Amino acid sequence: MTDNEATLLWRPDPGHVEETRIAGFRRWLAAERGVEVADYQALWEWSTGDLEAFWGAAAEFLGVRFHTPAERVLASADMPGAQWFPGATLNYAEQALSTGADDDLAVVFEREDGAAEQLTYGELRTQVAEVRAALADLGVSQGDRVVALAPNAPRTLVAFLAAASLGATWSSCSPDFGVRAVADRFTQIEPVVLFAVDGYKYNGRAFDVRPTIAKLQAEIPTLRATVLIDYLSPEAAAPDTIPWRQFVRPGADLAFDPVPFDHPLWILYSSGTTGLPKGIVQGHGGIVVEHLKQLALHADFGPGDRFFWFTTTGWMMWNYLVSGLLVGATVVMYDGSPGHPDLNTLWALAARHQVTYFGTSAPYIQSCLKNHLKPAATHDLSTLRAVGSTGAPLSPEGFRWIADELGKDIQICSVSGGTDLCTAFVGSAPDVPVWLGELSCRALGAAVESWSPAGEPLTDEVGELVITKPMPSMPLYLWGDEDGSRMADSYFELYPGTWRHGDWIRITPRGSAVIYGRSDSTLNRGGVRMGTSEFYRVVEGFEQVADSLVIDTSSDVEGELLCFLVLAPGASLADIEPELRRSLRSALSPRHVPDRFIVVTEVPRTLNGKKCEVPVKKILAGVPPEQAVSKDALANPDALAAFIPS
Repeated sequence: MTDNEATLLWRPDPGHVEETRIAGFRRWLAAERGVEVADYQALWEWSTGDLEAFWGAAAEFLGVRFHTPAERVLASADMPGAQWFPGATLNYAEQALSTGADDDLAVVFEREDGAAEQLTYGELRTQVAEVRAALADLGVSQGDRVVALAPNAPRTLVAFLAAASLGATWSSCSPDFGVRAVADRFTQIEPVVLFAVDGYKYNGRAFDVRPTIAKLQAEIPTLRATVLIDYLSPEAAAPDTIPWRQFVRPGADLAFDPVPFDHPLWILYSSGTTGLPKGIVQGHGGIVVEHLKQLALHADFGPGDRFFWFTTTGWMMWNYLVSGLLVGATVVMYDGSPGHPDLNTLWALAARHQVTYFGTSAPYIQSCLKNHLKPAATHDLSTLRAVGSTGAPLSPEGFRWIADELGKDIQICSVSGGTDLCTAFVGSAPDVPVWLGELSCRALGAAVESWSPAGEPLTDEVGELVITKPMPSMPLYLWGDEDGSRMADSYFELYPGTWRHGDWIRITPRGSAVIYGRSDSTLNRGGVRMGTSEFYRVVEGFEQVADSLVIDTSSDVEGELLCFLVLAPGASLADIEPELRRSLRSALSPRHVPDRFIVVTEVPRTLNGKKCEVPVKKILAGVPPEQAVSKDALANPDALAAFIPS
């Protein structure tokens, strides 16, 4: 699609725009800083052209609660190694718990079996104080690691905020992770306290987590205590654990330990498809200023908003979701299958709790489309003003479905970023239109560009997604990477001093963007390079195709292009292959018609749901599966069997 052919799906209402936080920020800049910016593009150019001025202004306007002020905003702009707000102290938990009034609703929670809970900001503060005191009694202090094998539920949030209030460093895994996957993450960071649930519910079934707890206790000698959260049964018990009800300290006072701006807040993890997952360490200050910017300015959240994102605690979107507290919003949590008993479950949740911003994954939107859901016709979604999508590129058909079935007045916030920065650096803003198939804008303070292999900036051409200047939420370091070599290899090897993210991107002349998938799984046929997302858009547009995986086996010489298909019930390859070939030839090019279509029962995916394109390519090239991918990093490791050459 050329720039001139772009279809406008949503246009900001000028009257509403003037009431947004981002418009208020522009007025404040003019009055307090003498910075005049006429529109979003001008604001973005200023924000990336003068990092110190922008981030300093954003921190002041958004009310960052510093205990001691910074000596300056940016002491060094080196990547890696940028030094943000040196000398400043603050605490993420204090920022999060100082926003809402006691009676304001902080958390709404539902589980798939109907279990529910709500917490006001006053109740949340009380519970955090009770767990903070209990952790302090165990001697937990700044720099200690506190981990959780727990779902997207209120007590997980309470434990996280309590740990952060002490300056301890948090890390979490979803309870559906296998024991090896959890151990690979937690053993390397040597935690002192483990919070864990007794079990969880998914897709109508109950699962016992206690055997996993016992194995983790045996593998983590640094643990001082394991706290058992009675999630499925109030009488839950497990050996060598402290029940939550006995652990907490009722009546404790809430306090917060100020920590340096770059003090470790939490550790997130790479997918770990090969070797141990990278432990990505992000700081209190960097997350506070970045998430305040995203949630207040880009999402226009504040008190009264109800923020939902379907996520587990093993995905960075959980960390992003709970940051809704930073701006005084109500965080809406759901634990369970998004498809149980059917795909209307999440839309019913949104209607019940008057959600204003509904966040999900692109595959979920695609599933709703294929199942012909009409949520606005079957549920009262009158409070909904925006739908967020991430995890994979949202297809133009997905954009169309949202506009058609949720309403033309719904802002489509397709965003792209990553675990590595725990934010979106390409996405949306309340004063920028939405065009079909495009992410509306580059985020404020994010110097995102498309680069050629030679490191030349590109306009309206597909290239490597790079970030040319530092952002506050970039990793402080990778866990155990003493000399920084793993950090350099991961992000700065191709373009020294510039962050290479690993995605294909096109920046339009308007400043919007299109993501084309991972650059390390590009389809390079006869010299024509194409992202896999374009291929999936065509193939998965067929109702007979439930899922797909495309692999270009080329290396030094051109190899085969293989398309693996998971067919819908009742579909046959013989019936659809001719039309698939015609559609791919017409929509992409003759070079991108697969040499072979192969039916498989499922596509291997990581624990976070991403397709395993690169590991499968390695396996097809003859690399032993155990070297190509860690099975414990996969949600469905048995799916690999179909790709092992016989």
